[in-house]
Amino acid sequence: MPNIAEARGLINSSDILFSAEEVDAAVDRMALEITEKLSETYPLVLSVMGGAVVFTGQLLPRLAFPLDFDYVHVSRYGDKIHGSELVWKQAPKEDVRDRVVLVLDDILDEGETMAAIRDKVMAMGAKQFFSGVFANKLIKKDKPITADFIGMDVPDRYVFGYGMDVRGAWRNLPAIYALK
Repeated sequence: MPNIAEARGLINSSDILFSAEEVDAAVDRMALEITEKLSETYPLVLSVMGGAVVFTGQLLPRLAFPLDFDYVHVSRYGDKIHGSELVWKQAPKEDVRDRVVLVLDDILDEGETMAAIRDKVMAMGAKQFFSGVFANKLIKKDKPITADFIGMDVPDRYVFGYGMDVRGAWRNLPAIYALK
């Protein structure tokens, strides 16, 4: 975790990729797409802690249909900028058997975390699995999963803001930034 001067230095030397208004419009669009697809299924929505907390908190009030809510806590990053071994801190507490499950995460980077969550949820007996990510990173290699709902595509750079952190800081930004 950087100190306050280092954290301010990170943002001051970064590029803004998407404004708060663009982020908000992307969440509005996603809410409509999710509502169209899942409004008659009474899904169980699982938020991936901690990155998806901002995105989930903004998206859920825009979903005008009944749902159950829970979370999972899986991490590959910690406070690092490169993924490492997958660590399960909390599996779903809610029973997923015979449920339509929508998992929300901040970013689909290489897709390893979301694919592992899909595999676990399906092994627990879910009827159907959907994934929604605020940011889909455009990388040059194939991913083991493609998100069903995507807020916005982001370039293959280290992005942060709107729930995504840089060295533990700046999850609270309403816009999306990228390190230079």
